[in-house]
Amino acid sequence: MKPVLEIPEADITNGLVHAHLYLPDAENGYYRGTRFDWSGVVASLDYKGHTYHGKWFDTYNPTTHDAIMGPVEEFEPLGFSDAKAGDSFVKIGVGNLTKPDEKPYSSYKTYEIANPGTWKLKKTKNQVQYSHTLSNTNYGYEYQKTLALTKGKPELVITHSLKNTGSRTIETMVYNHNFFVIDQQPAGPDYAVTLPLKNLSAEGGKGVGDLVTLQGNQLVYLRDIGKREQAYFPNLTAGKPVAYQLTVGNTKTGATVNVTGDREIAKLVFWSSSTTVCPEPYINLNVAPGKTFSWQIAYEYSIK
Repeated sequence: MKPVLEIPEADITNGLVHAHLYLPDAENGYYRGTRFDWSGVVASLDYKGHTYHGKWFDTYNPTTHDAIMGPVEEFEPLGFSDAKAGDSFVKIGVGNLTKPDEKPYSSYKTYEIANPGTWKLKKTKNQVQYSHTLSNTNYGYEYQKTLALTKGKPELVITHSLKNTGSRTIETMVYNHNFFVIDQQPAGPDYAVTLPLKNLSAEGGKGVGDLVTLQGNQLVYLRDIGKREQAYFPNLTAGKPVAYQLTVGNTKTGATVNVTGDREIAKLVFWSSSTTVCPEPYINLNVAPGKTFSWQIAYEYSIK
């Protein structure tokens, strides 16, 4: 009988907010999929008896692309279109992946990890610092990310820096999927979502007029979302850059989170199943060889 492996994890607190994190590990990590950045997996976050993140999926496997929780991020792949079948391409926060065939890239496909890079971690009482280094001739990088709970304030701040150590410019997009699960409440009319633009675009949306609708800068749930239903908007801002600011709250429990960033949102996607509410802000990255790009996202929690 094989021994039960322990999942690397950590708890951080500032006395107001408590967060339980799963840590990246190529052998025993909770998440070992090839879609999302392995750092910053928040299994739970509590403030004044209210919870903001948690398990939203029914079945779990460490390599399933969406078996992940919290304000997690995904980078678009680097070098995929230039790679031939059998060659490698890069996903920041995951490593060098093998391109199996000539089919288009899919976030929902699991790719073989040729090189997971090197992770280093540093933990204090109120924060965890992650460092991921990948040696790759074309798209090498040093990626640093810190999840820190602000002293004396109900706030989580995620800071990032990406240094390009390769020979080619890193030109990509990154978004935060968020995966809000407030007080385990089902996705429906008790959720209030405020977005940073009044003239939102419903073009290409799914569930519009049945599950959700847009009213000014508000996304409104018309009814509870069924177990096999989804609401989706592919580009709410129609490609117009907007300030990085949005709010998600549950009017039944009063728990609310205000999200701000120091870079403009280049594109804003929204997705929701019956168990999670996900505004997904994208930002553009363009990092020349030898240069470093940084950005920050802050989550401020309150009870209405």
